[in-house]
Amino acid sequence: MFRFIVARLLQTIPVLFVVATLTFFMVRVMPGGPFDSERALAPEIKHELEAYYGFDKPVAQQYLIYLGRLLHGDLGPSTKFANRSVNEMIAATFPVSLQLGGMALGLALLLGITAGVIAALRPNSSLDYSASGISMMGICLPTFVLGPLLVFAFALKLRWVNASGWFDATDRILPTVTLGIAYAAYVARLTRGGMLEILSQDFIRTARAKGASEVRIISRHALRGGLLPVISYLGPAAAGILTGSFVIETIFQIPGLGRHFVTSTFNRDSSMITGIVVFYALLIVFFNLVVDILQIWFNPKLKF
Repeated sequence: MFRFIVARLLQTIPVLFVVATLTFFMVRVMPGGPFDSERALAPEIKHELEAYYGFDKPVAQQYLIYLGRLLHGDLGPSTKFANRSVNEMIAATFPVSLQLGGMALGLALLLGITAGVIAALRPNSSLDYSASGISMMGICLPTFVLGPLLVFAFALKLRWVNASGWFDATDRILPTVTLGIAYAAYVARLTRGGMLEILSQDFIRTARAKGASEVRIISRHALRGGLLPVISYLGPAAAGILTGSFVIETIFQIPGLGRHFVTSTFNRDSSMITGIVVFYALLIVFFNLVVDILQIWFNPKLKF
């Protein structure tokens, strides 16, 4: 296991290098610059700002400086927030995105696994068809459509919760449901397929022949193998929830890292854009590593 983890960590180095390099040069070819605005700056002031942030240097030299900062964990200064670094902005806003993503993922697993197990225990029944139909609706309905619909129904019409903001516990409900419902649908379908395959195995029939209760068969024997497809999906799901939070945080005006990324693209804050992309790439690599470890723990045969 230790050698596997070390090997995977070494594989992340070229991945992060490619992501950082592509992001750097893609930002540099974007039209406009961080100091362009409706009210043009005086040429001498703009020149001083470019010199302060190093934009007056050749692109190759800027790239080397950028890589040197990354090696020291420095994502650079923000060009739109005076005296604030990208590291400080991420540290201040990422906990909000992490809280939203964690609640959405927890909701997706809770609803998805429950619905998938129920559907697998009663295949081709009304429960199975209902769970499959609702799952398909959740997959087909995008978050930028579901979010405004929930706001219209529960915030504007019923007035049960606020339409936007991140002030009290009730403000977490609509963003969490909007972000987690689509992934709950995928989890439900994967759980159903995995459980149906496991429940048809010989060792399940043997356990039933020995008089084991259905609860024991499900909890002790079937779930461990039936959830393997769900565990494999957790890596892409975590990545999708992180990137999906960009839309959710913008719709519900949540002060998270995703909203800062969206605003940084409009502000052409190159340091913020590259820093957040590299940070999210590191998180996605980390989540994929955790998923691989969980797969080996659930299925020791994968060690070989």
